[in-house]
Amino acid sequence: MKPYRRRTSTLAVRRTLRRRGAQPKVVALGGGMGLSASLAALRRITGDLTAVVTVADDGGSSGRLREELGVLPPGDLRKALAALCGDDDWGQTWARVIQHRFQSKGEINGHAVGNLLIVALWEQLGDPVQALDLVGRLLGAQGRVLPMSAVPLELQALVRGHDPERPDDVDTVRGQATVALTPGEVQSVHLVPNDPPAVPEAVAAALDADWVVLGPGSWFSSVIPHLLVPELLDALVETKARKVLSLNLAPQPGETEGFSPQRHLEVLGRHAPKLALDVVLADEAAVPDVPAREPLVDAAKRLGAAVELAPVARPDGSAKHDPELLAAAYDRIFRMHGRIGPWR
Repeated sequence: MKPYRRRTSTLAVRRTLRRRGAQPKVVALGGGMGLSASLAALRRITGDLTAVVTVADDGGSSGRLREELGVLPPGDLRKALAALCGDDDWGQTWARVIQHRFQSKGEINGHAVGNLLIVALWEQLGDPVQALDLVGRLLGAQGRVLPMSAVPLELQALVRGHDPERPDDVDTVRGQATVALTPGEVQSVHLVPNDPPAVPEAVAAALDADWVVLGPGSWFSSVIPHLLVPELLDALVETKARKVLSLNLAPQPGETEGFSPQRHLEVLGRHAPKLALDVVLADEAAVPDVPAREPLVDAAKRLGAAVELAPVARPDGSAKHDPELLAAAYDRIFRMHGRIGPWR
């Protein structure tokens, strides 16, 4: 466990990345803002980047489109594409456009432009992967975005105390949006259907990767669902890629309220006991002293992983990752924990 001692400057990170000729093949799994943060960092390290995105969202614009048209929820896919847009005028303009939400008193209120664009191409092409690739080319995205499954999924959870008036009862809570905001304690999650098909391109990307990055993000509703798709989990178990799990900066209200860093690892291990990891990345401020680090190190060892600590949070004190600092942390992990495959 080797914590950073000081912030790495943006200029230093960019100079280091320019000096490297070879690039690792990286697959990042997750959803929502957590995956977006990871992608914004990883695109600074490699141009061979694939995002595999959860498709269980049932809230907001995505939920409305899913219910009305029977399509995959496009919201997390849109966010991943926006995160992969370049820093030039073209990339940043398109990132703003696809994230733009209409404000009106009519039916279009709250819909994101990118959601409508993605769904329109799905209907035109009849192929979700081909459509997302086309949107990526339009945006100049620095990587590829894939859904983890080609069928819309429902997330269900067993939750203790979901009803505050019955704090000891365990109920089945349905829907990602509801699970994410439950006031109770999530015991476990599963998908409906419980044996969903994985997108073949996502499986192939995981098997061909040099590194797989899981997290950060909503633990039960964005991170763990990838491990509940049998074909995708098999690929993650079988791949020769090294695997890094990026922990959240803080527990999330509702879903992981009161969770310690090590408890995140324990619940992930219960959902995917065959999955071994190589590295667990945590913000050093989240485990500031040695007594707090020992349980995390022990939990990581049970998953086969070493712990790396680094300052990855924004300096403004918000519970958000800093893209440059997170890029520096990933870059260090990729270099220090062995390069495998043709990019070394």
